[in-house]
Amino acid sequence: MPQPRQLAETPSMTATVPRQLVHRAAVAETFLTGWNRTAADRFSVSAQWPRAHGLHVSADRSAYDPLLVVETVRQSGTLIAHTEYDVPLDHHFVLKEFEVTTSPQHLAVGAVPAELAVEVAFVDVQYRGRRPVGARYTADVLRGGERVATASNVVFTCTGEPVYRRLRGGRTPATVSPLPLPPALPAAVVGRALPADVVLAPTDRPDRWQLRVDTAHPVFFDHPLDHVPGMLLLEAVRQAVRAHTSGTRSAVAFHITFHRYAELDMPTWIEVASENGTDVQVVGRQGESAVFECAVGTARW
Repeated sequence: MPQPRQLAETPSMTATVPRQLVHRAAVAETFLTGWNRTAADRFSVSAQWPRAHGLHVSADRSAYDPLLVVETVRQSGTLIAHTEYDVPLDHHFVLKEFEVTTSPQHLAVGAVPAELAVEVAFVDVQYRGRRPVGARYTADVLRGGERVATASNVVFTCTGEPVYRRLRGGRTPATVSPLPLPPALPAAVVGRALPADVVLAPTDRPDRWQLRVDTAHPVFFDHPLDHVPGMLLLEAVRQAVRAHTSGTRSAVAFHITFHRYAELDMPTWIEVASENGTDVQVVGRQGESAVFECAVGTARW
């Protein structure tokens, strides 16, 4: 069948990758548009960022949020794990560590959607038999030849459904009930335009907040989960820095280590543990245990 003229005369056309390859339910939350292998264990992933987004673009549509970089790098690793290392689509991924530094001067929203190249290197792949069960990778995010960000260390594990269910002790999205939402901080205090995007609730301490887990949020809970997602915990870190510095500083670099699952039916406490110059240490706790620890690099807002 001859190709329609309007397609035949178009030099190239782009669509997002299948959303299942990046563990997203919504096409609108899928930011990757393609990939290719460039060398052994090295890949180039293409991405596009929208000019408007409910969470990852500033309210005045002037700047992309650093957490959009994190999500793009996360999606890139997941895509490559499935397509190039044959991790089955039904496997669950658990993020263990993520270290990234962004360059805010390259995060401005332009006249067209931003086109990105994510240069990914898988530097350590763990196998059980012939099947990968985890990996460590790095990524450089480039925009028009300029380095937007460097992810110097990303570590994840992956496991099949039966093993995952044993690890989770029968917890599923259908059997775990999230806690009621506590009252939120004012949106302006955490640099958000909408109250629905505020993930921190005040406590009796100025350096400690309760995590607000809204399982109806269309970005953090793009699909049902049996635990608090890592991107929500990173947003809590981002907001804690803004609240702690009275809006004078913003998070531009993260080195987060996840110690265990954050459960939906237990309160999660977000604490500023220490501050040293422009660096802030944020810890998330449930009960007596640390869920995560995050070293945050900040820049003046």
